[in-house]
Amino acid sequence: MTILLAGCGDLGTEAGLRFHALGHRVVGWRRSPAKLPAAIEGVAADLSAPNLPPIPADTSAVVIAVAADSPSEDAYRAAYLDGVRHVLDALERDRVEPDRVLFVSSTAVYGDAGGGWVDESAPPAPGGFSGRVLVETEQLLQARFSGTATVATSLRLGGIYGPGRTRLIDQVRSGTAVIPEDVRYTNRIHRDDAAAAIVHLATMPQQPAPIYAGVDDHPADLGSVLRFLAAEMGLAEPPVGDAGPARGGNKRCHNRLLRGTGFEFTFPSFEEGYRDILAGNGVRHP
Repeated sequence: MTILLAGCGDLGTEAGLRFHALGHRVVGWRRSPAKLPAAIEGVAADLSAPNLPPIPADTSAVVIAVAADSPSEDAYRAAYLDGVRHVLDALERDRVEPDRVLFVSSTAVYGDAGGGWVDESAPPAPGGFSGRVLVETEQLLQARFSGTATVATSLRLGGIYGPGRTRLIDQVRSGTAVIPEDVRYTNRIHRDDAAAAIVHLATMPQQPAPIYAGVDDHPADLGSVLRFLAAEMGLAEPPVGDAGPARGGNKRCHNRLLRGTGFEFTFPSFEEGYRDILAGNGVRHP
């Protein structure tokens, strides 16, 4: 059976390598397929435009993992809402009915919870256009597969960190990091765990739920993360001050639904994940 990766950047490529290791044929759609490793059959495709390539008839799962070209609402709508719609139109056009379609979404749909806990049962309350577009996209996905044999799932990932995704490390090293004066909870997931979760939900024997929060076990105050990184690198603790507006809202996301499927994290907290990055392990896929 074939796995189609509609959008195949760093995260999609890592997931594709893991699907291939399980014995699946993997087809990856992206604008520059020549960058993909040999284990993934690259096909040139721009998801923001209609008339996508033919979909293999034996496709058992589709993973839609896209990213906006710029931080604007138009770019988000083109990448996410239009991109997902075009993939679903292509499935209908080719009369392909996969068992599962998984959309990589974000915990941005929850907005700001004032530091409180949220899970999949919490109603979306996005505070910005990115979260609003993702909610619209999730709703489109569910509506298109309602009453069909295909199970549609949105995996709401926290902030992805990992090889080559070192924004906080770079800030601490450069001396530009600022610890916020207030407590700001952040939710994250290592790239490798995010890819493993995608593969797990696409292949596990039990039927997936419509929504999963893809975050590690320990939502962490941003100040605690910055202090930890400074200590690990033997640098001075960043100063406390005005850190500007919070990224992603102040909330703590539960992962118990994902954990309940039997999924296990390689990096259950930021400490394990960042230590692995600082040790130089892993590569970011082009």
